[in-house]
Amino acid sequence: MATETVESNGIPPVGPRVRALREAEGLSLRDLAERSGVSAPMLSQVERGETSPTLAVAGRIASGLDLSLSQLLRLDEGSAVTIVRAGERRKGPAAARGHRYELLTPPLPGLRAEVSLHTLAPGAQTGGPGDPPMHEPGSRETAVVQAGEVVLVSDGDRHTLRQGDCVTFDADLAHHFENPGPDPAKLLAVVSAGLRRS
Repeated sequence: MATETVESNGIPPVGPRVRALREAEGLSLRDLAERSGVSAPMLSQVERGETSPTLAVAGRIASGLDLSLSQLLRLDEGSAVTIVRAGERRKGPAAARGHRYELLTPPLPGLRAEVSLHTLAPGAQTGGPGDPPMHEPGSRETAVVQAGEVVLVSDGDRHTLRQGDCVTFDADLAHHFENPGPDPAKLLAVVSAGLRRS
C-alpha cells in the first residue's frame, strides 16, 4: 500500500494541488497572493515544489482558496478512493409533489461537484419545498435525461429534453425541471461549484 510523502516540516507536498485549485478558480498567482497574503514568488516556488510551506503559510494559502487547512492538505480524507454504494445514497426529503432525489457523491470536504439522481412523477417539477437551494454564483449544471421527457425552464426559457439528451446551463439562474409526460422521468444531474466565490 502506497503511503503519502511527507516533507521534513510534517506537511505533505501541496504544490500541484495548490496550482490545480488556483487554476480551477481562474486565479492568477497575483490574485491568490492578494487573497492569501503570501507573495506571488513564494506561491510560485510552492507550486513548483521548490519549497514546502510552513503550517502558517499553508494556512494562509488555504484561506486564499476558501478552504480550511485540513481541506488543502486532505487531512479529512481517509483514502484517495471513496465509494458510495447504491444503498448508502443520501436521500432528499420524502417525495414532495412528485419529485424525489438522491445524492450519489460522498460528503467530502472541498468537493467541487455534486452528482444527483432525480425522479419526477408525471406532472411534477423540481424546485419545491425541501429541494436543494439555488446554487452558488458561477455554478454550472449538466443533466442527462435517463428516462421519459423533461422540460428545463431556465431564466424563463423552456427547453424540451428527451431520453439521452444532455444539457449544460448556468445553475445560478432561476431554473427548474418539469415532467409534462404521462410516465415518470429520470435525470442525472452534475452541479460543479462556481469558479469564483462571491
